[in-house]
Amino acid sequence: MAEPLEAQARLDAIVRQIAANMVAEVCSLYVLRADGVLELYATEGLNPGSVHHAQLKLGEGLVGTIAATARPLNLAEAQKHPAFTFIPGTDEEPFNAFLGVPILRAGRTLGVLDVQNRAMRTYREEEVEALETVAMVVAELIAAGSLEGLSRPGVVLDLSRPVSFKGIPLADGIGLGHVVLHEPRVVVTNLFNEDAETEILRLEKALSSLRISIEDMLSRREMAVEGEHRAVLEAYRMFAHDRGWARRLEEAIRNGLTAEAAVEKVQSDMRARMIHTPDPYIRERMHDFDDLANRLMRQLIGTSDGLVDGEGPKDAIIVARSMGAAELLDYRREQIRGLILEEGAQTSHVVIVARALGIPVVGQAMGAVSMSENNDPIIVDGDDGSAHLRPPADVERTYVEKVQFRAKRQEQYRALRERPAETADGTPVSLQINAGLLVDLPQLKDSGAAGIGLFRTELQFMVASSMPRASEQEQLYAAVLDAAGERPVTFRTLDIGGDKVLPYLRQSPEENPALGYRAIRLALDRPGLMRTQLRALLKAAAGRELRIMFPMITEISELRQARDLINREFQYLTKFGHVMPRRLKLGAMIEVPSLLFQLDPLMQLVDFVSIGSNDLFQFFTATDRGNARIASRFDPLSAPFFRALKRILDAGARNGVPVTLCGELAGRPLSAMALVGLGFRSISMTSSAIGPVKAMLVTLDLPKLEALIAEILEDGAGIGPSVRERLQAFAEANGIPV
Repeated sequence: MAEPLEAQARLDAIVRQIAANMVAEVCSLYVLRADGVLELYATEGLNPGSVHHAQLKLGEGLVGTIAATARPLNLAEAQKHPAFTFIPGTDEEPFNAFLGVPILRAGRTLGVLDVQNRAMRTYREEEVEALETVAMVVAELIAAGSLEGLSRPGVVLDLSRPVSFKGIPLADGIGLGHVVLHEPRVVVTNLFNEDAETEILRLEKALSSLRISIEDMLSRREMAVEGEHRAVLEAYRMFAHDRGWARRLEEAIRNGLTAEAAVEKVQSDMRARMIHTPDPYIRERMHDFDDLANRLMRQLIGTSDGLVDGEGPKDAIIVARSMGAAELLDYRREQIRGLILEEGAQTSHVVIVARALGIPVVGQAMGAVSMSENNDPIIVDGDDGSAHLRPPADVERTYVEKVQFRAKRQEQYRALRERPAETADGTPVSLQINAGLLVDLPQLKDSGAAGIGLFRTELQFMVASSMPRASEQEQLYAAVLDAAGERPVTFRTLDIGGDKVLPYLRQSPEENPALGYRAIRLALDRPGLMRTQLRALLKAAAGRELRIMFPMITEISELRQARDLINREFQYLTKFGHVMPRRLKLGAMIEVPSLLFQLDPLMQLVDFVSIGSNDLFQFFTATDRGNARIASRFDPLSAPFFRALKRILDAGARNGVPVTLCGELAGRPLSAMALVGLGFRSISMTSSAIGPVKAMLVTLDLPKLEALIAEILEDGAGIGPSVRERLQAFAEANGIPV
């Protein structure tokens, strides 16, 4: 790197040196351009004519996969890997063995470095470490801007032009602001040490400071209240004192790296190993390890946590590859305008917390971290799943107008907060919210909701690093009842399994997890887990009304077993003098279609039922809602599904059992309108949906709508406009805002 060579000659020399020293027949260097394309910049062993012509999109092929995930790939037979993509013109057909590592600088992916051999072999661990270390050095060359002008004409290697990302919407809302990169942004400029003992002393001092800082966080007064924080920090304390981690850091220093370079190296190693482990607990802890390493790096370099310390922009849009729930809670809520993740899913812990805090989130925005710089202007659109980095003026104006329009709508919704939720002809409808964490509770009052129709008790378990103790569960349930006051609260017992994985609860892999070992099925097989929760609920509700609902009931016998468990806990607590709830009401979720043929016996065992519309529709149509190809193939606003819902309502009326519905159907004005027309008088939704649904409700002429719904239920041919189109036409004709 120190030789006086032109940029291309320097790269060519580097790949030759790497190939020779690693006894590889091929060494190639790809650079990630500003447009999200990986371009071949240098190669030894492939067709030299493919340099600056061979290209891969981020996430495409082995090289694109490495760049997108920032993790190495070590393959004996590369062409059998599902991500393998052949690049015409490179002449790479004869090669089997493949080792590729990301070129990272301060957590950002700048490119990919790989080696290949004809023979089928898996590269040794020390070879992987050697290539990663070399990649750190190459990163400095790229970051210094030494490669500008090498790319094909018309492609600029800068980070100043506008870029848009299309991801998936994870939490509604729009945010305009400036980038705050969550990944570590400490630039390690000094890679190689001159005195290993001095670096080890620096490391020991930084580790000591890190441990003290974690103890300080644990001792804060608010940590006693926020159990989610505390559980994660307890895990951090354990990791920070891990001797194996410290030993690996010391070994890296003795191999020639500085303390901060050793942290970056070991962090990359651990991330690569943990992501491939089949153990879900270890995979969940990956974010904790990353966060801990980043904190240690800041201790070594002497930089602050930026926005976490109250610095940075006041309109921050956090951009991250991934992050844990506790890390988001580190930031000052008043400064956050949005969150963009390269990973993330609806059930990610951080998304659950962000949604509860009212922060718009876009996930699966591949390349967002690499393309962003701190303080870049950015827009996050949690409604359609897009993000616009360094947006042009016209795009920004469009979004400013959109935000202003949303603000005016919110003012209108706030004006409706004290108005009774009833139709234009005076029919009352109970609008309740779904909740699951303490941060949800202020929304109960702010939205003007009638109560909590669904409290997801599993969220407390999902954001914790270990099983919540009985006392912690009781404390949360009591706080929820206190916040609700006279409003009803319906607690759903643990609905875990399927896509809701607890890192500390080991389960075997399942081919169809949504249809597998989850919810009441798991709880009945683990009565200790369920009895602990039921006991906590009964104690928390002393002297008050308690509503408990059991999820995923498939047959009546499951409900009888659940009732037996709660009766045993009731008798046990009464025996020892505990004050019991003033009134106990038990209910069941109707999510499995088999219950449609057991409705009358079911109604005789419960005080109420609630339809879980998301799962019921998924099972009703055999549609995996997590599969993008078919998730929107069938419309829940359809005559067959309406008939199933009407069947449940009629059974409830026959048996005098109230029927409510919770799920996405309840939270959208058009579908909520259809539900009211079907006969629902209680629906539960996200707190942000209360205003739009109430605005629809107060303008609704119910008798007219009921006549339309009756026609839809009788229409068996399905000829002509769809149900959705007929409902939209009705809303437009009657001036109903949907």
